[in-house]
Amino acid sequence: MAFSSAAGYGNLPNGNFSPVIYSKKVQNAFRKTSICEDITNSDYFGEIANFGDTVRIIKEPEITVKEYSRGTTVTPQDLDDEDFTLVIDKANYFAFKIDDIEEAHSHVNFESLASDRAGYRLRDQYDQDVLGYLSGFKQSAMHGSPDTVRIAGDKAGTDPVTVAANGLLASMLVARDSFVSGGASTDSIATHPDGSTGEATPLGVLNRMARLLDQQNVDREGRWVVIDPVFAEQLNDENSKLLSNDFAGGQNAGDLLRNGRIISGMVRGFRVYMSNNLPSVGTGAATVDTNGSATNYGAIVAGHDSAVATASQIEKVETYRDNDSFADIVRGMHLYGRKVLRPEALVRAHYNIAA
Repeated sequence: MAFSSAAGYGNLPNGNFSPVIYSKKVQNAFRKTSICEDITNSDYFGEIANFGDTVRIIKEPEITVKEYSRGTTVTPQDLDDEDFTLVIDKANYFAFKIDDIEEAHSHVNFESLASDRAGYRLRDQYDQDVLGYLSGFKQSAMHGSPDTVRIAGDKAGTDPVTVAANGLLASMLVARDSFVSGGASTDSIATHPDGSTGEATPLGVLNRMARLLDQQNVDREGRWVVIDPVFAEQLNDENSKLLSNDFAGGQNAGDLLRNGRIISGMVRGFRVYMSNNLPSVGTGAATVDTNGSATNYGAIVAGHDSAVATASQIEKVETYRDNDSFADIVRGMHLYGRKVLRPEALVRAHYNIAA
């Protein structure tokens, strides 16, 4: 006696209970590497409980030093107890359904498999949002292109550290005006591995980013840079002046690669990470334009481990029965917040490929 498959189960064949057998082996999708927990100050993990909670972070007070001469009346300084407020105001979620019949005919644990993938997607979205935030872009809600420049400080400000205490500093942007006399700060830098065309080499861009951090008295220990695959290709070019001992190797190379770090040593004082979650504008960094571009470029970002604070947690993952079908529903939510603490310790660069 043959039975017809129920509506909605076209993957189960008609016949005498001859179901499709799912292989025990799973074809996993390629995954991007999450790096934001490596480059941000995550000391505040675990100090949040609910969406909308805040973490108040005490800021180191500034001390005024005055000239003293004999007989001078010493007036003690009143210290300002400034603080930052890290608000947990970002939330993403997932929800999926595990059908009883499909689960029964599978040799793999679909719920576990899907939950693992969901966890990766939440981390990936978190990574994209934080890297966009650090780079000065507000990226669209879910894995889209950047749309709006977030904050730009006053480049002519008297004190660049206090111009944009809650954002980024325009003085910490490396653009075409950094290498070309009369170049526009809104145009990207056209880069070439050996500098034979364009306006700078990739190493020249990293040098300039390091100099800007040096001028802000940012500690050299704890610096990092996040680059995209196009910039990484130029660094790895045979004509690049990057030394062979800068490339991945040594005892911890495997661990570094798993963490998104692509070079085991330091390059111009930076730990080097590569990510596909950096923002890009227009057709991106691979756009060939020897004179730079204001509409098509990629962004890379460098900074110090203390520059940005993040607090992140999964509030809950729960499973419950679907009232309208024979299935389980699994859903979860990720809560997090991010805050620029030291804008002078973040520097961005906009670039594209030179012909």
